[in-house]
Amino acid sequence: MENLFQLFAVSAVVMGVSQTIARERIFAPLRERLGGKDTWWGYLVSCPYCLSHYVAFVLVPLTGTYAIDVVVGGWPGWALEWLLSSLLVTVIAAFFRVIFWFVDESQGLVRRRQRTEEEETATKRLVRKQVEQQVSVEEDSESPPAPPH
Repeated sequence: MENLFQLFAVSAVVMGVSQTIARERIFAPLRERLGGKDTWWGYLVSCPYCLSHYVAFVLVPLTGTYAIDVVVGGWPGWALEWLLSSLLVTVIAAFFRVIFWFVDESQGLVRRRQRTEEEETATKRLVRKQVEQQVSVEEDSESPPAPPH
């Protein structure tokens, strides 16, 4: 159970780091400096899924999250465990990213709905104010003129 928690925790970290670097404003200068999506390096840091592979390649050995065992021994076995475990972490991170997107999108829908309601309320106030001014002007023009002195 502990290994499963670590697998999901490392996958969540991979998702968070890659999402932050690839999408958040704080890393926009880095993405622009690397050429955006027009160059290989720029695309690498602009695509959260692509970037998550490289983040996983680093974090799996740093955290010891080798979730897949292979029967091959020696350095080829270690390399396969590293590669396959990193790919597994990346796939789990992709699922987390989808979940994150749905949560983020639902929050965005709530914010857009609130903004729309606020705009509708402001529009109604403006229309009400214009109608009140128009009625006031009409009442002033309909009142009989004051008698001359």
